[in-house]
This record gives sequence, structure tokens and C-alpha cells, in this order.
Amino acid sequence: MTQTIAPRVRSLVLLLLAVAAALLAGAAPASAHAALTSSDPRQGAVVDQAPEQVSLTFSETVALSDDALRVLDPKGGRADTGEARGTGATYTVKLRPGLPDGTYTVSYQVVSADSHPVVGAFTFSIGAPSATTVTVPEATAGGGAVGFLYGVGRYASYAGFIVLVGGAAFLLACWPRGTGVRAVQRLVVSGWVTLTAATLALLLLRGSYTTSGKAGDVLDLELLGQVLQTKTGAALVSRLLLLAAAALFVAVLFGAYAKRTEGEDGEPGEGGAAGEDGGEAGKEARDLAFGLSVGGAVVAAGLAASWAMAEHASTGIQPGIAMPVDVLHLLAVAAWLGGLAALLVALHRAPATAPLGTTAVRRFSQLAFGSVLVLVVTGLYQSWRQVGSWSALTGTRYGQLLCLKAGLVVLLVGIAWFSRRWTGRLTDTATAGSEREPERVAAAPGATADADGAGAVTGADDAGGGTAVTGRGDGVAPERAAQLARQRAAVDAARRKRLRDADPARTGLRRSVLAEAGVAVVLLAVTTLLTSTEPGRTQEEAEAATAASAQTSPAGTVTLDMPFDTGGQDGKGVVRIDLDPARTGANALHIFVTRPNGRAFDVPEVKVAFTLESQDIGPLPVVPDHITTGHWSANGVQIPMAGEWKIAVTVRTSDIDQVTVDKNTQIG
Repeated sequence: MTQTIAPRVRSLVLLLLAVAAALLAGAAPASAHAALTSSDPRQGAVVDQAPEQVSLTFSETVALSDDALRVLDPKGGRADTGEARGTGATYTVKLRPGLPDGTYTVSYQVVSADSHPVVGAFTFSIGAPSATTVTVPEATAGGGAVGFLYGVGRYASYAGFIVLVGGAAFLLACWPRGTGVRAVQRLVVSGWVTLTAATLALLLLRGSYTTSGKAGDVLDLELLGQVLQTKTGAALVSRLLLLAAAALFVAVLFGAYAKRTEGEDGEPGEGGAAGEDGGEAGKEARDLAFGLSVGGAVVAAGLAASWAMAEHASTGIQPGIAMPVDVLHLLAVAAWLGGLAALLVALHRAPATAPLGTTAVRRFSQLAFGSVLVLVVTGLYQSWRQVGSWSALTGTRYGQLLCLKAGLVVLLVGIAWFSRRWTGRLTDTATAGSEREPERVAAAPGATADADGAGAVTGADDAGGGTAVTGRGDGVAPERAAQLARQRAAVDAARRKRLRDADPARTGLRRSVLAEAGVAVVLLAVTTLLTSTEPGRTQEEAEAATAASAQTSPAGTVTLDMPFDTGGQDGKGVVRIDLDPARTGANALHIFVTRPNGRAFDVPEVKVAFTLESQDIGPLPVVPDHITTGHWSANGVQIPMAGEWKIAVTVRTSDIDQVTVDKNTQIG
């Protein structure tokens, strides 16, 4: 039965790993976490005279790098002086004097307060709209190969942190004797190496990630210098410094502490508390364990804070509460999932001389339960803070990913419940076995004992050979006695390992922990995507601010925003209609198509129709001209009479995917 189930578990884990890879590979570029809410001149406006400057206002604080705000004339030349200024959420750039009539393109590239790049463009016209040769490239900051590598680096950094912190916590709190086990040592050290390498990679990629998106700019020292002056750059450098302290912690943990815990566990073969006995040596081990616990907690909290101080927790409402809560959340995740990884390695790779016993498993079960409680409390607060409303929970990508994450956590807790059951059975089996062991030894044929307590073991070798191992404490040369002692220890260790491996409870625990680890891999991938997705609350607030800005348009101008979804790939977005002066006679029509994150993009076809249903007039079709990326316009649109007109817009995103959306508005 075990042989048939184990391959199924391995297949499940491989499937979950493939799902995690697909999530990361299919992740879109980081969504904008700050949206352009207003501008002067406004998007699509036609002004009589050239303005002195262009100003942009965002939904939250942003950072602007050199040459990140540009105004281009109809031929693609620079129309600004290059002196962009501002603080907080508003920035301006002065225009050159004597600009001719035509359509001008405003291109911006900023970094939101939670470290994610925000790019976009819009147009306005001087005198009258005109054709323009300006094309805003789609592959910019946050996308392309650099964006993908940056996402992989984020995933690797989270994974390294969890394995490093969680593995060390498992050893100190649950299995001190495991500090001498080579397989567990490699696991924790690999966590440190992964986190360090990922942090260095993120530091190098950061400049290109937030600006050009070009792989050739990764080693640009000028960009690296600019990154070091930002909040994210400071957080990454702080993380590297803390990792130097973590290296010292790991060296002591697997050096001096591991030597002091050899043979000093609370029960035979267990990971009991170090130094429970042993006099002066035991006191030294306890003091060292206390120092490692305090120092490790400080370093771990500092590492977690390097994320909290630069990402979602540092922006929005209640950042003073959100950042400590985020630190607790990350530490709880590490203690649970990192400890789970260490437990999995220990269950499969612990040697017979230092097996993982029931006490360590029971202690981790208690640690994991406490971590889950902390995760639930901190996760509920984070969800309320980032989502904000029930509609955002299902109507935004962040909310949908959060629901997926919650489902994975529930699944993980369900599997953990089975692990706790196996742990209980494992404890009962070990207790019963320890009570019966003296009886089995006494009744074993060929087992005798000297009057002075020296033992003699006779019988078949447990390794499968027929050679008998016989030894007494008297009349044997010291070298021979030492050799016999080693042989007896090896035989006994092999026997105990086979007894443990044959325990069905231990086999069941291995399978359930392996399944937990597989789900944890996918959970980590979803969490990484969440950190690069615009929070639902921020998205809704940006949309509300944009709508409020649209309502302040000049009198006589109608502005309508209509979300659409053609159902195909890349088929979601918002189409904006500007009709000026929105009265009978000739009107100027501007159409803007943007993605849900506010970035302008082109679609194969856009058509508009006007219908006055009360007078049975229409539909009157209008085929606009394409001006620039995401912008179409038509002049001289005739509205024959005043009334409540229905404006229907047909958007086609592929050969087969299209949809028609409409709104009613008063014209004239």
C-alpha cells in the first residue's frame, strides 16, 4: 500500500511545482500601484494657446527619476525643457516657448511609494488635433525579460528567507541535536545563500526594472547609484548587512552550539532541550541557546522589516501599524513553512545516529499551530487594509489572488491536521515501544549479561550477514574493545532506524509533510504575485479619483468611462469617451483605451455609434482615426438635435473577440 501511495504523493508535489512555475512564468508585469488621476492640460484636451507647463497628479506619492516625464511634439521631438519638478503626488515640467499647433504626447515613468514602476502616456492638442508619429512602446519598465527575472528574484528571496529563518527556528526550538545533522545544515545554509544571491540580483536589476526594462542596463553603475538613493535600494542594502550578521549566527549555530548539544538531549535519540543535564557544560549550552535565540530573533525581524519598509505595508492607511504586523506575518510564515521544510529533510535524511524523534515532531506541531494563529490574525488585518471592500475582493486582481491564497492556506491547514494525527500516533507508538523494549531484549535468545553489567551481544548481524558480534568488557585489548563498541553502536543504530522506518505512523507523517511542502511552494508563488499586484483598495480609490476628475471637465464637455471585457486574452480595459462641446452641430470626439492599470494600449478596431431612442434617430456611426497609442479621434461629429443620447462603443481586441458597451448622456 505504501509503495502505491508514495508515487502518487510525489506526482502531486511535481504537479504543484509545475503550477508554481506556471504562475511565475505567466505573471504579467507589475501592475501600477499609483494611477494618474488628473493632469493639466487634461487628457484629450484641445487648448487655444500653448500652456507654459504640463502637470500630473497621481493617486499616491511617487518618485520621479531624471528624464522620466517627457512631452513630445507631433514629429516626436522634445517639447519640454527637461526640468521636471515636484514632490509627493504632483509633478510638473515646463514647455518650450512658441510651440506650434498639433497633438502632443505626454509620457511618464515613475515609481510608486510601494516600489513598483508606473508608466503611461496621454495626448492633448494645441489649436486642433493633428496626426502624430509618436508611438509609446509597450515593453517598458516592469516588463520584458528584466521584469520576469525581477519576479523570479523576489520569489527566490522569499523562499530563502523562509528556509533560513524557519530552519534555524526549528533547530533551536524543536530539535537542537539536529544542528549536527549535515542534511539540515545544508538546508539552512542554502536558504542563506539563496537570499543573499537573490538580494544582490534584485539590487542590480532594480535600475533597469524601474526605467528602461533593457537587459543591457542591468550593470549600469549610474542606475545603480540612483537605486541606492531610493527607499527600495536602502532596504536591499540593509538586507545584505543583516545577512552578514546572519552568516555569523549560522556559523555559531552549526559550530560551537552543535558541539555543545551532542549527546545532551532530553531523551535518547530526541531533539530535546540542549543542556537539560550535564552541569557546567549544560549551563554553557543553555546560555548559548539563549543568546542565539535573542540574536536570531533580532536578525530575523530585521530581515522581515526590509520588506515591510519598502512595499505595501509602508503605504496606504495606518502604515505605523501595518509594518509591524507585516513583520509578524513574515516571521510566522517562516516559522511554519521553513520549519516544515526542515522537518521534511529531517524525516527523510536524518542519520541513524541522530534520528528525529517524537519530541521534536510534537514541538514543531505546537510551533506550527501558534504560527497559524498569528497568520490568521495578521492576515485578516492585511486583507482589510489592502482590499477595503467586498466588491474589490472579487472585482480586482488583487482580491482574486487573495482568495486563491486563502484557499491554499485552508488546504495547507487541512493537510497539517492529518500531520498532527500522524504525530499523535507516532508518539503513542514510540511510548509503547519504549515500554516493551526491555522485555524484548531480556527475552531475546542469546542475550546475556555479566554480573558486573558488561553486555554481550550474540546472534545474526542486523546488516544481513551471518557473522556474530561478541564482546565483553573484560579480558579484551583496548583497541579491540573500541572496535567492538563501534560495531555494536552501528548495529544498534541500524536496528533502531529500521524500526523507525517500519513505523506506519512515521511513513504517514512523511507523506503528509511532503504534501504540505508541495502546497507551500504554490502558496509562496501566489504570495509573490500579490506583492507585485495593485491592492484592491488602491485601485478603487484611483478609479474614484479619476471619475471625480472627469466630472470636473469644462462645461459643455461630456466624459464617459466604460469598462469592457471581450473575453479573450488581454481583453479587459476601459474606454473613455470625450465629446466637446457636447451640443447640437459639430463636435470633437476623442476615444482613449487603457488597461485596467491605466496604461494606454492599442486594439485592432474601435467604432462608435450615437442613438437617440426617444426620437428613433440612429444609430449614427462614427469611425475615428487612430492618433497615437490608445488614442483615437474624430472631428465634425454631427449631433442633429438635443436629447438623451446613447453612445455605444465597439471594441475589438482580436479577430474573434469584441464587445459593445454603451452609456446614456445628455447632449445639447
